[in-house]
Amino acid sequence: MARKSTIVQDDDDLVVDDSFLDMDETDNDGWIDGDDDVEGQLNVDVYQTKTHVVIMAPIAGISPDKLDIAISDDVVTIRGSREESSQTKGRDYYIQECFWGSFSRSVILPTPAIADKAEAKMENGVVTIKIPKVAQEKVRKIKVVAA
Repeated sequence: MARKSTIVQDDDDLVVDDSFLDMDETDNDGWIDGDDDVEGQLNVDVYQTKTHVVIMAPIAGISPDKLDIAISDDVVTIRGSREESSQTKGRDYYIQECFWGSFSRSVILPTPAIADKAEAKMENGVVTIKIPKVAQEKVRKIKVVAA
């Protein structure tokens, strides 16, 4: 017998819908089995020094020549694809947390940067992108005179 879904609204206007509990494995619309249109997103750390904006992203299982890094004056986009090995395809996983397939991440830079002088390197599965910042004019004080 099918379970009846319950939607409850409490005094704080919190709405609880438990209809997802009735889903079976065929109701997932590809979100568990790996929809081909799904693109993964990278985790990144972004920080700045006095002279550079630095982006670090762990990208295990990808060779540097398989990464596409595009930099404009204010946005950095990292793209790639992690192919699942033939040894792991079709397995009946208990837990699968590794993402296989295309991924990308765009980061809006916190300050103007010089895209033409950016550098990227990969070490121990972590890509590090260093982009020089545009030198900011020093603040100039002016004296106010009486008219």
